[in-house]
Amino acid sequence: MAEAHQAVGFRPSLTSDREEVEFSAPVFQEIYLSGLRSWKRHLSRFLNDFLIGMFPASPLSWLFLFSAIQLAWFLQLDPSLGLMEKIKELLPDWGGQHHRLRGVLAAALFASCLWGALIFTLHVALRLLLSYHGWLLEPHGAMSSLTKTWLALVRIFSGRHPMLFSYQRSLPRQPVPSVQDTVRKYLESVRPVLSDKDFDCTAILAQEFLRLQASLLQWYLRLKSWWASNYVSDWWEEFVYLRSRNALMVNSNYYMMDFLYVTPTPVQAARAGNAVHALLLYRHHLNRQEILPTLLMGMRPLCSAQYEKIFNTTRIPGVQKDHIRHLRDSRHVAVFHRGRFFRVGTHSQSGLLSPRSLEQQFQQILDDPSPACPHEEHLAALTAAPRDMWAQVRRSLKTRSEDALEAVEGAAFFVSLDSEPKGLTREDPAASLDAYAHALLAGRGHDRWFDKSFTLIVFSNGKLGLSVEHSWADCPISGHMWEFTLATECFQLGYSADGHCKGHPDPSLPQPQRLHWDLPDKMHLFISLALRGAKTLSGDIDCHVFPFSHFGKSFIKRCHLSSDSFIQIALQLAHFRDRGQFCLTYESAMTRLFLEGRTETVRSCTREACNFVRAMDDKEKTVHSEQWQLATSQIPVQQVHLFDVHNYPDYVASGGGFGPVDDHGYGVSYIFMGNDTITFHISSKKSSTKTDSHQLGQHIKAALLDVASLFQEGQHLKRGCRGLGEEDSGHKASSLPCHSRVSRASTTPTNF
Repeated sequence: MAEAHQAVGFRPSLTSDREEVEFSAPVFQEIYLSGLRSWKRHLSRFLNDFLIGMFPASPLSWLFLFSAIQLAWFLQLDPSLGLMEKIKELLPDWGGQHHRLRGVLAAALFASCLWGALIFTLHVALRLLLSYHGWLLEPHGAMSSLTKTWLALVRIFSGRHPMLFSYQRSLPRQPVPSVQDTVRKYLESVRPVLSDKDFDCTAILAQEFLRLQASLLQWYLRLKSWWASNYVSDWWEEFVYLRSRNALMVNSNYYMMDFLYVTPTPVQAARAGNAVHALLLYRHHLNRQEILPTLLMGMRPLCSAQYEKIFNTTRIPGVQKDHIRHLRDSRHVAVFHRGRFFRVGTHSQSGLLSPRSLEQQFQQILDDPSPACPHEEHLAALTAAPRDMWAQVRRSLKTRSEDALEAVEGAAFFVSLDSEPKGLTREDPAASLDAYAHALLAGRGHDRWFDKSFTLIVFSNGKLGLSVEHSWADCPISGHMWEFTLATECFQLGYSADGHCKGHPDPSLPQPQRLHWDLPDKMHLFISLALRGAKTLSGDIDCHVFPFSHFGKSFIKRCHLSSDSFIQIALQLAHFRDRGQFCLTYESAMTRLFLEGRTETVRSCTREACNFVRAMDDKEKTVHSEQWQLATSQIPVQQVHLFDVHNYPDYVASGGGFGPVDDHGYGVSYIFMGNDTITFHISSKKSSTKTDSHQLGQHIKAALLDVASLFQEGQHLKRGCRGLGEEDSGHKASSLPCHSRVSRASTTPTNF
């Protein structure tokens, strides 16, 4: 994803100066500052840490322990073995009075110390248990006795009713792998894409690195791993994201789509009202830590640190590097419509505004006939400009329009009310999905505030979408929020028969506040340059989205295969047929098993995968590449269970996508929609003569069927689809699942 795009910018040199690494004061300073930032975060969360620090114990357990000690004392038993008497001696005697009070205080202090020691023991025991990862290496569906015992112990020590951050203190720190293993795995990953000569040269340089430089650099990492919460995450955030000077649009943002087949209401303001209300409900649950932590297998918790910056967060541009600004609270959203900016309050004295009240305010914005001020319409294009340019212009903008800029950057999130309809249409399903994806990824270049943590996009026909900035968190976090939002606004909040939000308008509400910008003519030049660059970049992106409905996750499971492995090998086959060569492939994988973990790389272009592809096509030609020209990602689905997807099969989101990570490469994401459909999102650059998103899409369909035909159950799929493919060749409608073209023919346009 975006991290792969930034990593392409790091050009490894295949030379060596044969010099040893020396101790460096700047390196020690970076390690010190990294640990300092980590401890500051812990101090800022002191109150929450206190509330959840007792987990898996509870205040009732302290009360029970204190009562048991008092009862034992009443029965003339001393469970403290004389410690309470010594505590009483240390307490003031108050002139010999209040002897009973001193006994109670001594019992309370002893109970607190014993209770704290028990909590610490539970934390240590749980951290040791969570450090076991043997279950990851076991065959799917098989579980050893050791793993079963481990699960039972985790269940015992995990406690009940955890809050979102309850497990943070018990998560193990990410271990530093041995440098020998790192080099060995690196050589394994580049072997399929390098010639024998290039590989021999790379192997020699790797051995020189191990001999001269590796030991000291490894020592630096170990030192940081002891001092900071995570030895890599803060540097990952800084050097991969915040120090990048590229435009955020396409390079660092990704998008998420609405329900594919269903639009709950065609009323734009109503959909915006329910969606904003649902998002703020999610924030309310987040602040109260009422969101359950993510548990693998229902037992193994994942790190929840990334949830902290979902709302009230903006990436502030800098000349050399950006920084993330996060506010504790914000009671408004910033809204963009037809080139104008508005501030919409989300709370009244009685609390969060109702969906109908929010709809009322959004409708007032839609009905406002006032034009945009000079240069205001394209102002947001600056957030799509190179970061150093935007940083310089922002200084002037903050001086002249500080209130308006603060209203946008200090908002809970950004809302864009688009004037055009988007989404799946019956007339041209393939082209409409491609246009939908492009609108979410890039828009028109000036109608998204790309610095905000996310932008909620509401199209004129009621379709929704999300554009997310990548530096503050990874996709599973925003995906969790998005699933909650779609399920809540549709199934819990709902709509009236006429398509409006439930409830009644509030005539006493103040109107949305129009933001006024002081934009001198000299700033028009920078806005024009930013707009030109944004339109060029937006026009160069080739997006292609298609649902593959010949089979899905259920078929792959019946073949006793990992669904992700099945898709990855099919992608390798499709890319080889598309380009006639192999390339380094970036598949994102999370490291949230560890404290403050983020993401890592799975290099799915392995020697075994290459041999499989050659065997499928009987081709021997391979050409090496040293950049991640193929980046893949699986979108998580059904992280929250607010409705039964089997009873509402149409109410599944169609995932999302991201821009290509290289000028001559592809970005591919996929999502399993139910058991029988897989939706793919492909992006590439139109300016490249080596890539074609639609052509790769055809190769992916063929590769999936070819791999499936290796299994007896899948052979009929290829035979059955061969005739259909010949019949539909040249027709864009073939990208739509067959059932949606036939069984949904009688539905209304709002159901697409």
